[in-house]
Amino acid sequence: MEQHRQWVLQHQEKLERQKQQAAALPPLTETELKALAEEARQYIPERVRYYAPKVGVNYGSITIRSQKARWGSCSGKGNLSFNCLLMLTPPEVIDSVVVHELCHRKEMNHSAAFYVHVLRVFPEYRTWRRWLKDNGPVLLLRGGK
Repeated sequence: MEQHRQWVLQHQEKLERQKQQAAALPPLTETELKALAEEARQYIPERVRYYAPKVGVNYGSITIRSQKARWGSCSGKGNLSFNCLLMLTPPEVIDSVVVHELCHRKEMNHSAAFYVHVLRVFPEYRTWRRWLKDNGPVLLLRGGK
């Protein structure tokens, strides 16, 4: 535990900064969340349709919700779910999450083989994943619930 002390302290400080950033912004209202969800229902399926052939997969239903901790998921049956808060991110972040979830149709894990598929289709994936890791927690905190 002692050898990881510095890492733990750095992450605690980062989390505290993110909480302060979120507190400085008003939480999203139910009306705003509904508007984001509606926007996502129009935009995200279009991106899924664009990327599915590039990944070389099919998919089931697409669901949009406001979630506390996840940006997207893919069920074993190929049903996709996306967080409406993605609409607060740059389009490249949305695309990175779409490609990530579609690649789970090939690999239902986060193995090296999985990331080979992701990076083949979306070479900038790591850049936008970093953006989401750095900025996403504040957005999730604004979403509340």
